[in-house]
Amino acid sequence: MSILVLTSDTLIGTAAAGNLEYNGQFFGTDSNASRAQMQRIVRGTAVASTSGTSIDFTGIPAWAKRITVMFYGVSTNGSSAVRFRLGSGSVQTTGYISTSFSSSGAGPATAGFDQTSFASAGDVRYGFIAFLNISGNDWIADGGFTQGSTVIAQTTGGVALTGVLDLVRITTVNGTDTFDAGTINIMYEG
Repeated sequence: MSILVLTSDTLIGTAAAGNLEYNGQFFGTDSNASRAQMQRIVRGTAVASTSGTSIDFTGIPAWAKRITVMFYGVSTNGSSAVRFRLGSGSVQTTGYISTSFSSSGAGPATAGFDQTSFASAGDVRYGFIAFLNISGNDWIADGGFTQGSTVIAQTTGGVALTGVLDLVRITTVNGTDTFDAGTINIMYEG
């Protein structure tokens, strides 16, 4: 077994191939001239989804290439489908190419990544959806949820954002159902 011991918190003057450095964050060097920060998985602050018609996660760093939104026991006071939207400075409401299906049916969406809903008010949802940066400001999505005790829902699709992604919004298709139970959180990684 090997142990890595860090004895300094400063970067070396000239990057050297194969070095691993530490300066509050890890950096790897792959040539004599470049130094790249090694990003870690960052978990956001969990939000109680017990009120409001939307929940936003903002301040996502520009280096993030994968964002995962996680649900634990989330429900609303109505039966409208849950909708996920991405944004760059503001929420993007058009341009989504998305399809969702569940054990009860399917449907396309262009205003967000929708979770096909055949739920009743108070049905709880568990699961996650991941957004992955494929190139530039183009993102793809894939996720799955349990909904109530009898429905499994899958959501997939893509969207070209107008700028660098820095926010994720969770709402409902009708925009008026209120979250009334559960916890939502995100993770992002480079």
